[in-house]
Amino acid sequence: MIPVRGYDGHTVGVLGLGRSGLVAARALRSGGANVIAWDDNEAGRAAAADEGFALADLTRDKGWEGLEMVTLIVSPGIPHLYPAPHAAVTQALNRGVVIDNDIGLFFRSFATEDWEQMDVPPRVVCITGSNGKSTTTALLHHCLQQAGVRTQMAGNIGRGVLDLEPGRDGEVVVLELSSYQTEVARALAPDIAVFLNLSPDHLDRHGGIGGYFAAKARLFTQGGPERSVIGVDGPEGRMLAATMREDADNGDPVIRIANSVQIKTGWSVFARKGFLSEWRRGRQVASIDLRAMASLPGAHNHQNACAAYAVLRALGLAPRQIEPGLASYPGLAHRSQLLRVIGDVAYVNDSKATNADAAEKALLAFSKVRWILGGRAKEGGIESLTPLFGRVAKAYLIGEAAEAFAATLGAVPHQICGTMEAAVAAAAAEAEPGDTVLLAPACASFDQYPSFEARGEDFAARVAAL
Repeated sequence: MIPVRGYDGHTVGVLGLGRSGLVAARALRSGGANVIAWDDNEAGRAAAADEGFALADLTRDKGWEGLEMVTLIVSPGIPHLYPAPHAAVTQALNRGVVIDNDIGLFFRSFATEDWEQMDVPPRVVCITGSNGKSTTTALLHHCLQQAGVRTQMAGNIGRGVLDLEPGRDGEVVVLELSSYQTEVARALAPDIAVFLNLSPDHLDRHGGIGGYFAAKARLFTQGGPERSVIGVDGPEGRMLAATMREDADNGDPVIRIANSVQIKTGWSVFARKGFLSEWRRGRQVASIDLRAMASLPGAHNHQNACAAYAVLRALGLAPRQIEPGLASYPGLAHRSQLLRVIGDVAYVNDSKATNADAAEKALLAFSKVRWILGGRAKEGGIESLTPLFGRVAKAYLIGEAAEAFAATLGAVPHQICGTMEAAVAAAAAEAEPGDTVLLAPACASFDQYPSFEARGEDFAARVAAL
């Protein structure tokens, strides 16, 4: 655990007592803070009370009586502004209390005086973007391990950031950060920051696409990383790359990555026709064949590989140290995860494809797809995927969005199955050699499942039983 510094003897509130909130409460207490906790869920309050934390209903005036709170730590899922602030946040703002989160606490507390005695102080890599964050984070962590570099991984994947061990000599900490985490953090100081891409998501939370991009861009514009790795396939990435470049003739502060265009100026890493290429100052310096890497299928995963490769190069690793890590990456659950091949039919779990943009990338990775999709629809539905319908042998629809998606599919063969059990059974019965049965829902899971992980696990269990 990383004890939070700077709050010794002060009262700090913690709102939301899930994984990151409870860890933040422990880390604050370890650093000498007086912690007041609250969660709207009774189970969360009970867990905090069992650990001896004082509880107060911070949504009501009475809960604030006698408190001289300096900061309220807000868990990522709790809105602080849009579409409307949580009642406890409103109370804090009305009282002039500072709002922060565990990411801000981490960057205030991770560096210590001990670092002066280290040969190579720990470095922090932060990865954000709409799609591919988890895969890139896990891939980078794996490659570092394979290269013999000390590393820890946390954030929006795995453990809460304050649950990490104190930094060690030569270590690299890899953090996946969502827009919910970057938008509130009062301190952001990554050594290397990665922006993958942007597609419409969480727009109600951020007041529109501009607010969503601004939340992610804070990692760069406020964080001031020594090196920025930026995906430039979209206009937001190109703008961010231009913002972070310090010298028009020297692109070294920024490594641009892409999977749709070739970039042969500055420092760049791009994937084309299954090959990763690194260019510096107008010449190619390395190339890696990604085509045989089964855990990195499709152009979207090739972009993830480019991002991980670029970070590793920025950290000083040679291409020959990086390639074995890319090749041995086992894949991440629920992200283009190959579960089984039965009679030359592949079953792929991409439950993390919770919006149309992510589903598009999954569809592009395979040629003849039996597509399981549906759930709680997001704005725009699957209209943007119409150009890819030719890749779909048949669609199997589940959840709330089934009928609306059936209308969008039109003449594409489809069947409203309702449940995952029925969809897997129908797809397996009709699949032919060479087909891919793909779960890429293009929807949130909350109509039938508590999380995309639970949805993916259900799909995996059905496939295992075939």
